[in-house]
Amino acid sequence: MYKRVLLKLSGEALIGNEKNFDPTVLHEIALEIKEAQALGVQIAIVVGGGNFIRGKTLEKLGMDRVQSDYMGMLATIINALAIQAALEDIGVDTRVQTSIDMEKIAEPYIQRRAARHLDKGRIVIFGGGTGNPFFSTDTASALRASEIKADAILMAKNGVDGVYSADPDEDPNAIKYDHLTFTDILNKDLKVMDATAVSLCRDNDMEIVVFNMNESGNIVKVIKGEQIGTTVSKEEK
Repeated sequence: MYKRVLLKLSGEALIGNEKNFDPTVLHEIALEIKEAQALGVQIAIVVGGGNFIRGKTLEKLGMDRVQSDYMGMLATIINALAIQAALEDIGVDTRVQTSIDMEKIAEPYIQRRAARHLDKGRIVIFGGGTGNPFFSTDTASALRASEIKADAILMAKNGVDGVYSADPDEDPNAIKYDHLTFTDILNKDLKVMDATAVSLCRDNDMEIVVFNMNESGNIVKVIKGEQIGTTVSKEEK
């Protein structure tokens, strides 16, 4: 269904039974990504850092927002390197590019170089978010996906199988949506991703698929076009 996608992983999806990230979970995720790539799709990845630190939490504790956001960016780079190690352990050629220069451990983000890696069959992992405070990894996903001309953003949620009208854990009458438009997301204030990211996706006609990462095989199912989770696009389907 897609030629090139950006997979958005949450940091929490890597935890498993460990405190920060679980090697077994990393291995399972790597196997799924390898299987998806074998279908012929080019895959880029953005990963969050919530398994280590959350900038908003630090801000509530009194830390400066700019400083706390930079700490969060460093956490995403740690996760990017962990995913790279898991992928390379099973023979997948991978590159990490960071928005913050760290020449000893990763390449700097260069759009043309990232696209070239993808064309050569490498998986590219973007670490460091946008490289700027006040922007989430959701916004980084929308930005990078637009820059590399991805066909869609695959938002792998931790234990959530789509977008609901309300929190299904709190409201038994919450309705799951199969499809939404970007306008729906903004008007209904649905917590798919932050408003900046949604607006960027809408402006660049970037489709989003929200699905449950905890169910094995879902990445492949989404790429094959199976109707799972919730699809967000510019127009009604």
